[in-house]
Parts: sequence; structure tokens; C-alpha cells
Amino acid sequence: MDTALTDWPKTEAGDPVPPALLVRAQNSREVLNARMTLTALGVPFLIRNPSPATFTTVLFGTELIGGDLYVPETLLEDAKILLTPPHSDEERSDMDYLDRYEAWLDSPALTPEERAELEAIRDDEAEIKDRFHAPLAFGTAGLRGVMGAGLNRMNIRIVRHTTQAMANLVLGEGEAAARAGVAVCYDSRNNSEEFARQAASVLAANGVFVRLFDGLRPTPELSFAIRHYQCAAGINITASHNPKEYNGYKVYWSDGAQMPPRHADIVSAERERLDLFTGAKTTDFDAAVAAGAIVMMGRETDEAFLDAVMTQSVARERIRDIAKDFKLVYTPFHGAGYSLVPQALARLGIQNVLCVPEQMVLDGNFPTVKSPNPEDKAGFAAAIELARRENANLIIGTDPDADRVGILLRDGQGEYVTLSGNQVGVLLADYLIRARKEAGTLPPNAAMLKTVVTTEMARAVAESYGVAMFDTFTGFKFMAEKIAELERAGSHRCIFAYEESYGYLAGDHARDKDAVVASMLIAEMACWYALQGMTLYDAMEALYEKYGAYGEETLNLVMPGVTGMEKMAALMARLRQSPPAAIGGTAVTAVRDYQSGTRRVTEDGAEERMELRDSDVLAFELADGTTFLVRPSGTEPKVKVYVLARGETRDELNEKIERYSEYTRRELAEDAG
Repeated sequence: MDTALTDWPKTEAGDPVPPALLVRAQNSREVLNARMTLTALGVPFLIRNPSPATFTTVLFGTELIGGDLYVPETLLEDAKILLTPPHSDEERSDMDYLDRYEAWLDSPALTPEERAELEAIRDDEAEIKDRFHAPLAFGTAGLRGVMGAGLNRMNIRIVRHTTQAMANLVLGEGEAAARAGVAVCYDSRNNSEEFARQAASVLAANGVFVRLFDGLRPTPELSFAIRHYQCAAGINITASHNPKEYNGYKVYWSDGAQMPPRHADIVSAERERLDLFTGAKTTDFDAAVAAGAIVMMGRETDEAFLDAVMTQSVARERIRDIAKDFKLVYTPFHGAGYSLVPQALARLGIQNVLCVPEQMVLDGNFPTVKSPNPEDKAGFAAAIELARRENANLIIGTDPDADRVGILLRDGQGEYVTLSGNQVGVLLADYLIRARKEAGTLPPNAAMLKTVVTTEMARAVAESYGVAMFDTFTGFKFMAEKIAELERAGSHRCIFAYEESYGYLAGDHARDKDAVVASMLIAEMACWYALQGMTLYDAMEALYEKYGAYGEETLNLVMPGVTGMEKMAALMARLRQSPPAAIGGTAVTAVRDYQSGTRRVTEDGAEERMELRDSDVLAFELADGTTFLVRPSGTEPKVKVYVLARGETRDELNEKIERYSEYTRRELAEDAG
């Protein structure tokens, strides 16, 4: 018992004064800080651990995440004052963002255009706060944000500042790393080319060799170029499928994968140390090119990349004849797939690649779509119109940086329907195993990868053929780590990796999702099934007949603005501290906490350690076999909820998905505010 409890006050009747909630702490540090303050000031308190339902006193170890702190209700107001600093965090934040705004306006480095943009918001405090409350957060995926002037925006100053930190990281690796250099790529977004040139100029000014693409290129080609030229690192200016207002700055390491945390931490620390306006060195871009400090990559790199992509074709010879008559519509959504995807399809033997002309125009405003996202069927309207007119068999679309791909195909009634990322991944997994078996190229130690939020149908398919299936966290950086781990161990050879959000990779030429190789394999697979008198729609139905009715639903709880991160953290803390006993009327049988790496059985409280840990993901296993997952997005202001279900019939499956989706909307959506 805490010594402070011996001083717990009593009522006139001699009973303990009722406890009152002082603070709901989200983590161990908050609990410990409050406890130390109260102890030092002689205020008695009780702590309720997240898991027990009764008051307990606890020892502070690594397993404690947070807790509720209670004090006697007669001392509640005094305790609140004692824990409140002279200025609250919110008040300090208010002062800080206004100070930062004025500091930017006072900087002589500001251009007239930047100054006018900032002066225009002088009377809009909400906009000032949004732009200056904090810098864009830098992590293993780099930066991503709305373009504009300000600390919390993507602009030239942020790009230069971050690139100087990147240059310092590379220089810290030694002269060999500086000579190996950094590959730089960009997509079709507004300002992408200028941001890429600015990044190249900063690197060159620091003595770091630069390989810059001579035009926009797919993200996977950057990953390939890093590996192909043995570069020390890579930078890609892209915001993937985000709306037109966004841009981003993705960072890669020497293996072609997104930057590992230890290096990202160095870049983040350097960004904090460097002055935003004066901390970056730079040089004239054209002079650096003339001096050989910046070398442009062009067709030679494209050819090497396409050669690597085509090595993943499994049945090119077998489909040769049918490929000549196969009609395929392609759209790059105004982005970087516009050149290499059609070339890969042509090399496969598809002679009728019909590109959507208005969407082949490179335009960062994405004028023909509301969102350049292949998950959104609305963006395929022009492609569907062309496919109907030309009686095409298949529609393929890639996002602006060509790392994700979506498809539409004809159903039994001849209508063009979408397949989800889960469905396309299952089709590809089954096809690659079957076709490789048929061709005699399936390794004896073949393995596949999927994420924890990806359908379990993929595991059922792989394991039915004796192919191992490994889970990773969401994001191809984790898949790249797993591929490298398997390579080092020599235990398995990964032939395919995918995530439900339309990202696929086959081959070892890249360490990021690749819509170029995926588009080629999807077309090959469609031709392979056409030889058997089947469409991909027929193939998916056949897999359901073989493995059962699997289905998935992803729901987004959007939490925008300054308070969004706080709301997301509060929701995850609540679900950890008070996990639901049932979801949608079905009992929770176990909870997997991927932050602590533990799986707890609800019936007896038994816990076991899991291989995966240190990621803010919760998975609730339900009595009917459904998995209900919750995780904050790493790139967008929202919490994502995944329902992974299976039913004996399609009707049973659909009922489960609707019931658990309704639970999400009813019980969790209120946390979004």
C-alpha cells in the first residue's frame, strides 16, 4: 500500500472520504509523474490499473500502460491546481503557434509570394494554428502534408531543411556512402519536380552524389534504382493517392526499403537541431549537373527496371496467342504509371492496351477524378465508358506514383465491377503458386507475406499448396524487413507479398509495392484464365467455392485537425483499458495487443507472447471466427477498423459484416467527435 493512503481523510462518521477521479493517464509516464507530484506534496491517492475493475495500488513496471488516479473528493480541486503548471500545455501551444507565425513573417528569407500568403491569414487564427501548431512529423515514411507556407505544410523550406538532415545522415555513414549517393524520384503532383530539384541541390551542396530521374517515375523504380546502382539512400517526392492539395517526402535506405527507425530518428533529431531558414546548404542546380554532382537517370534505368519486372512473368509463352486478342483498358490517373505500365503490358504480348486518353495527361490537379485512388470506383468512370465502347475484358488503374493498382472486370451479367485489394491478392497468390508449379519454377521453400489486416483467405490458399504465409504489420517497410529476415536465415524464399490496400510485390528487384509488376501479372493471370474459358470474376467465385465465403470491410473514423491525434490516442487507450466483452453481440474470446506483443484469452486471462509487437494495433478475436482490428493510420488523420469475416454462406458472411460495421458506426464513431 502507498504510504500516502495512511493519511486518507475520514468523514465525521469515521468513513473514508469517497475517491474522485483526478486524471485519466494515457501511459506509464503520465501516471508516474502525477504519482511523484502528489507524493511529494503529501496528497493521498489511489490508482486503478487499466485491467482490474477495483481500486488497486500498483508497482510501476514496463507492462503498465496507463491508469486512473483518484484523490479524496474533498481534495480534488486542490490536487488539480497542484498538477497544473503555470501555463497548461494547451496555453503554451497557443502562444507557440502565434510566435512561430510571426517568426516566419519576420524572416528576410521569405519570398514576396510566401509573405502575401501568410499575411492573408492574419485574421484567421484557426488557419494559423493549423499551419504552425507543430512541424510536419517525420517518421520512417518521411513527410506528408498539405502544400503551402507554414511549419505544418509541404513547401520548399521544409524540403530543404529535411534534405539537409538527410545529407547529414548520409555523411555520417562515411565517404563511401556519400560517393554511393542518393537516388531522387518524383511523381506528377504539383511542385513535385521543383521539390525534387531542391532536394538534389541540397545534397549536392553537401558533397553527396545524386542520381535524379529526368522525369516523373513510379515509386517502385526508385526502390529498384537504389538497389541497382547500390545507392546509400533514396528520396521520393510523392503523396501517393492523397488529394491534390497534398505532397510528401518519402525516404528509403540502401536496401531499397523505406528507412528503418534508427535512421529516421537521426533525421528527425537533425531536423530539430537545424535552423529552418538558415540550416540548409544549397547550390545552383544546373551548375551541379554540369559538374557531375547530379547525374540524370533516364531510359537506361527504365530498361533495367522493365527487364527485372518481366522476369516475374510465369506464363508469357503459354498466353502468347490469346494475349494478341485480349482487350485491356488502362488509366494512370494522370500519374507516373503512364509510360512503363503500358510498356510492360506490351512486352507481355497484350496488343490491345487501350489507354484512357484524358487521364494519360500528366496533371497534379487530377482534373478528371475526385480522388486519384484506385480503391475508388468513381475514378474509373472514363475507363468504364471506354471499356464498354471497345468491349474490353479488363480495366487496370494505378495511383499517381504507380505503387498501387486497382482493377475492374465483368461479372456474370456483363457489368464492370471492382475487386477489392484482398480479392486481387488472393487471386494472384493462387495463380502464382499454380502457374509456378505448372512451370516447375516454384521454390521448395516458397513463402508469401500479408499484413495482419489482410484477409485470412490468403493464408488458406497458400497453406493448401504447402506454401508458408507470414504476417507483418501494415506497410511495405515491414514486408521488406521480413523478406530480408527470411533471406538472411535462408529458410524461405518470398515469391509474393501484398496488403489489402491494393499494394503487391513479386520479385526481388524492389523493396516496395510495385504497380508495374502487379499490372503485368494481373493481365497475364487474366489471359491464363481466359485460356480456360474463365474470367477473373469466374476465378474468384471458384476460389470461394473451394475455400468458403470470406469477406472484409474497412471503416474509417476520421479525426482531423489539431485534436485528431489526441482523439486517436484516447480511443486506443480506452480500448486497451476497457476492452469490450462483446462486439456486435458476439463474445470476444481473445485480444491481441500488437503494442505489447501479447495475446490474452478473455475466459481465463491467460497471456502468451506474439512475434509481432511495438505497433499500435488491437485485434479482437470473436467467437464466430471473425477478427475485428483497430489501428490509427500512419499517414492520414483517421483510425481504421477492419472486419475480417468468414461465413458458411454468402448471406451469413454479409450479415456478419453489416452487424460489425454497424457496431463500429454506433460504438466507436462518437470518439471521432
